[in-house]
Amino acid sequence: MNQTALVIIKSMGIGDLVILKSNIDAISKSIKKKVVVLAQKNTRASEILKYDPHVLEVISLDKKGFFNIIKKIKPYNFVQSHVYSDSLRLYLISRLSGIKKNFQYKLFSKKNKNFFKTAKEFTEKTLTSKIDHESKIFWDSKEIDDVKKKFQIYDKTKNIVCGISASGYTKRYPIINYIKLFEIINNKFPCKFFIASGPKDNDLINEIKNSSIKDKCIFFSEMTIAETIPIISACKYYIGNDTGWGQISAALDLESLFIFCDSPSEAYGTWRNNIRVIVPEGLKVCEHNTRGKDKISFDELLTKSLKLIN
Repeated sequence: MNQTALVIIKSMGIGDLVILKSNIDAISKSIKKKVVVLAQKNTRASEILKYDPHVLEVISLDKKGFFNIIKKIKPYNFVQSHVYSDSLRLYLISRLSGIKKNFQYKLFSKKNKNFFKTAKEFTEKTLTSKIDHESKIFWDSKEIDDVKKKFQIYDKTKNIVCGISASGYTKRYPIINYIKLFEIINNKFPCKFFIASGPKDNDLINEIKNSSIKDKCIFFSEMTIAETIPIISACKYYIGNDTGWGQISAALDLESLFIFCDSPSEAYGTWRNNIRVIVPEGLKVCEHNTRGKDKISFDELLTKSLKLIN
């Protein structure tokens, strides 16, 4: 098998993978070859990187099965590995797989650090050059054209991806406020709302289905990530919580407005210039355990949303 580099991503979230993807791109460009990515299934890496010109293959990083992972990657004869983690387990996996050139965070060093900035600094030090930190997701143009026809996505309409879900209850801005926001926007412009939510968000979905905008909505809850990406690509705006849907939207060049209630805005809201952020009133930044979902100004959200799409 052609020798190339192995890039190991330990982070579990979709958003984490999307933000770290700029580092994958930089490594591929540096060695002038596609790389192999080892990532957990929860990142949906195999779907998100499906058409990526910098990625040869995605291998699943099992939570268990230390020797099974080594057995998986050893036949590739990787010339180098880049490990975006301070994990001793991943260090040993790289070394015992016969990879001679290993780059990794200093062991047990990552706690309380900004993961986006840490990854960027690590890659730039490893490659001894600056990198473009604005990650991009690549997709098949025919698939995008097909969904435009299927869902009647036209420029005359404000096509808005709405991130109503999130990885935890404290990170979710109240759905009643989102409905109020979208009702106001819909009264001002012809709109179509693409509701980014999962199969566990039926309570949120049902509230929207009982609202006045229900006929303007298309729901992602029963779609795979790979099915939603071309739809998102065809849209122009994202308004919603800090969530994987938002990071995907930003990486697909949508003008994006992220609401941060209980996650670090400096790590998840500064990696791309097309992202605007809203944090709880009285704060300059949001962090883990801010618990600020009830301190988000609706007036600020409305003003910034109208500015975004107008």
